[in-house]
Amino acid sequence: MSEDLKQFKEKGYVVFRGLLTKEEVNRLRESMEKDQTLQENEHSRGDAMGKRIRVSLWTTVPKSITGTIVRAEKVVSKVEKLLEGEVYHYHSKLIMKDPKTGGAFLWHQDYGYWYDYNCLFPTMGTLWVAVDKADKTNGCLQILEGSHLAGRIDTKVKGDQIVADPDRVELLKQRLPLRYMELEPGDAMFFHSNILHMSSQNQSRNRRWSLVVAYNRASNIPPGKQPHGEYSPLIKAPDNEIMTCPLTCDGEDVKFYSTENVISGLEKKAET
Repeated sequence: MSEDLKQFKEKGYVVFRGLLTKEEVNRLRESMEKDQTLQENEHSRGDAMGKRIRVSLWTTVPKSITGTIVRAEKVVSKVEKLLEGEVYHYHSKLIMKDPKTGGAFLWHQDYGYWYDYNCLFPTMGTLWVAVDKADKTNGCLQILEGSHLAGRIDTKVKGDQIVADPDRVELLKQRLPLRYMELEPGDAMFFHSNILHMSSQNQSRNRRWSLVVAYNRASNIPPGKQPHGEYSPLIKAPDNEIMTCPLTCDGEDVKFYSTENVISGLEKKAET
């Protein structure tokens, strides 16, 4: 067993320093700042403390740099080793925590959402790529190390977010190490779908944007029509395409997860 896989199984995450080169992350940042399609399809979520996070979420794989990174050989090969099998793109999103206004993501598990979409097993994970520097001052990701071993935790609605049961989270915080995932631009971390994670408000003057990509193991394709990504074989792209592919997805037919989807999902969860 590789060291990365061993850590993933035991701690629930792996950090890949410099996954994207300086030139690649600069091009990704330029794309996100210029891509009108992403900006026109963003929505915001409140954190129950008066701050908001801007999010753009899409379920198809564009030909632009955001989609090329999803398919890049150096990315997919790592994800397949950690999830131990063929994977496909579940969804991607741009998370925008702007200076002084960027809200918090409260404690949650990604599988807490995906369970409700009939993903039967938590053989799923998330690649979190730092587009800007992420540190304690601007709301970097925090995780409870090893919390994926606690299994799926019941969820509750808080503000515009679905969160893990706060009482259970507090008990786990007494047992498990809290880690602040401070990342430089181009660094990335991949974490298990059941890892508990959150991020604080951005109280700094520095923006904190990130590209977040969810993968599902192909053996875990959920039955029925999906609001998120339908299975499609992930054709790996040579790493050098990151620098030669289209900069933006403007003009492409990209499928977005809309504000209406988010609101209806919250309402449905609140009723149960």
